[in-house]
Amino acid sequence: MSTTNNWKTTSLDILKQGTVVPVLVFKKLEHALPVSEALLEGGVKVLEVTLRTECALDAIELLANKLPEAVTGAGTIINADQYRAVESAGGQFGISPGLTPALLQAANQGTMPLIPGIASISEMMTGIEHGLDCFKFFPAEAAGGVPMLKSIAGPCPQITFCPTGGINPDNYKNYLALPNVACVGGSWLVPQDAVEAGDWKRITQIAKAAVEGAKG
Repeated sequence: MSTTNNWKTTSLDILKQGTVVPVLVFKKLEHALPVSEALLEGGVKVLEVTLRTECALDAIELLANKLPEAVTGAGTIINADQYRAVESAGGQFGISPGLTPALLQAANQGTMPLIPGIASISEMMTGIEHGLDCFKFFPAEAAGGVPMLKSIAGPCPQITFCPTGGINPDNYKNYLALPNVACVGGSWLVPQDAVEAGDWKRITQIAKAAVEGAKG
């Protein structure tokens, strides 16, 4: 399969634009803009809107139009149709919990960078065969965590990861300390109770703390 877009540059660029990436699950479209604005105020620029709710695509389109300073993309892309829908909605990147030949082919034919998930060396090698060198490591804690990523770095030092799954305020710095990790993804940045309460200031505070913690 030929590679028609420059994943190796664009995917890495996406990962390097934010050390902490919020995993966003918007149950109501009205929450998308204030939550994202609160994250931006806290220093978080890359926004991963998961395709787990009915309003997810509308949220991506809204944020792409209203917050051009943010880097808005989609998480939980599991098939080619979803990839194309996110691309049409203005998403700037896609993240998948895994990889399949059909999904890789769709992204290969599109223009939006895809960061597929892997939990094994064999899955990673499949992605490498398709020209990729950036992956989501998922589910990070369950798949071996920091020791697994250290082991992968030996034979494949050129691969860059965004670990997600079980990442929290107590362990995210351990992942970011690894040379093959550019950023981490986590849902702790946006507590659901804060969203329901409209406590945007709390979300900004959590974001600021996460960004500052990542620096040191």
